[in-house]
Amino acid sequence: MDLRRRPPRPSSSPKASDALPLPLYLTNGIFFTLFFSVAYFLLHRWRDKIRNSTPLHVLSLSELFGVLCLIASFIYLLGFFGIDFVQSFISKPESDEDLILHEDRKIHCGLKAKPVEELPQGDEEIVERVVSGEIPSYSLESKLGDCLRAARIRREAVQRLAGRGVEGLPLEGFDYESILGQCCEMPVGYVQIPVGIAGPLLLNGCDYSVPMATTEGCLVASTNRGCKAIYASGGATCVLLRDAMTRAPVVRFSSAKRATDLKFFLEDPLNFDTLSVVFNKSSRFARLQNIQCAIAGKNLYIRFSCSTGDAMGMNMVSKGVQNVLDFLQNDFPDMDVIGISGNYCSDKKPSAVNWIEGRGKSVVCEAVITGDVVSKVLKTTVPSLVELNMLKNLTGSAIAGALGGFNAHAANIVSAIFIATGQDPAQNIESSHCITMMEAINDGRDLHISVTMPSIEVGTVGGGTQLASQSACLNLLGVKGANKESPGSNARLLATIVAGAVLAGELSLMSAISAGQLVKSHMKYNRSSRDITKIGS
Repeated sequence: MDLRRRPPRPSSSPKASDALPLPLYLTNGIFFTLFFSVAYFLLHRWRDKIRNSTPLHVLSLSELFGVLCLIASFIYLLGFFGIDFVQSFISKPESDEDLILHEDRKIHCGLKAKPVEELPQGDEEIVERVVSGEIPSYSLESKLGDCLRAARIRREAVQRLAGRGVEGLPLEGFDYESILGQCCEMPVGYVQIPVGIAGPLLLNGCDYSVPMATTEGCLVASTNRGCKAIYASGGATCVLLRDAMTRAPVVRFSSAKRATDLKFFLEDPLNFDTLSVVFNKSSRFARLQNIQCAIAGKNLYIRFSCSTGDAMGMNMVSKGVQNVLDFLQNDFPDMDVIGISGNYCSDKKPSAVNWIEGRGKSVVCEAVITGDVVSKVLKTTVPSLVELNMLKNLTGSAIAGALGGFNAHAANIVSAIFIATGQDPAQNIESSHCITMMEAINDGRDLHISVTMPSIEVGTVGGGTQLASQSACLNLLGVKGANKESPGSNARLLATIVAGAVLAGELSLMSAISAGQLVKSHMKYNRSSRDITKIGS
């Protein structure tokens, strides 16, 4: 890569600090002292003139000398602190165009400017050096300044090292700059996942077309049938119960007594306001809501809960927690911070604390499905659905020892929407905590169905939500980006849409099982008729 070097900068022009042939600190001291002493002298003289009714413009020799000294010292201070500061922004060195071109090439792909190592011109030579270990694979983007080329070279090096090809993995047609330092490291391609649309889902009086990224046949069709049944019955209603992301560090003391001292301090309402100020300074949107502590011997687990605006908020809450830990170190210097996360959060793991206390968005969604719709659209009956739900989702899950899994397949819908909208797929674990309830109402004619989901962890800014495809899916739902008028409302709306789609999916799958259609429909729509032997050959 041919990069033009910037020529040496000429010597700097004279500055105000060069006024005297003395060290800079002495020069500054002289002019500071001169300015304030002369100003003090003149103010006193003018005060006396005002008292004696003497005209101010009548100056004695000493006053005239003082005015000249004041002007001279002011010019020096202005030159030292003002002009030089302004010139640093508005002046440009010679060969500025070469400088801009040089920096722009090094900042390509969003990387900070770094000295560029001389590399071979041909891709083949670079691949050989990557294979031999001379060039680290992770540094290709910064060394080449071209993200697509880096992915292509890395891909070829991986194939040679593994001795196997990845011909079916697409490479072209993806914006690798958009994931740099944000979503994925050392890319060699991207995976294609089809996106289907279920809906319209009539939720809280509004229609939503729900994007679902999945490779499971029948899933979108089944959810779509549930949306149809809900729409025909007048729609669903969803209410957000709580909005609070959590992070729980673990700290250790020399004794259990000291650990309990901190526990009582943190849970004292009189200290909450102070801790909130310390926590909230980490972000414009982070607002501490609650602190809950648990003791295990001399170890203390501190669960912080806070609102995070339209972001999912893991990084935001982690910064706030770090601020509080630094603050607590002053009063508890013997506190040993073992880890910023002690799994009492609990992130990406099934846990009772999330099931009971909630994490992220806690929502409940309900609908009343009329008897006619149950029979005509869902092809079953209300009593059959109620009985199946009791024996399968409630009793069967209890026998299995389920933790938050009192549902038919909530994880199916949550995962599909998460992938389509750029959420963290691993957080499907706690986000799919769901209990499905069904009850016959109106003398047994109609069905009341609800899903309660205490820990849906979603955001509409940050992470994968900024990628083009995922951003398009969020835009389809009307929740793209941050809501400037009401921060956090886009993420909360997305959580309710997830719950509404889960309600539709639960309704349809339970109906298929009740009517004995599950195996039949999967054999019909989820089985490929393609000749695998021909594909292999």
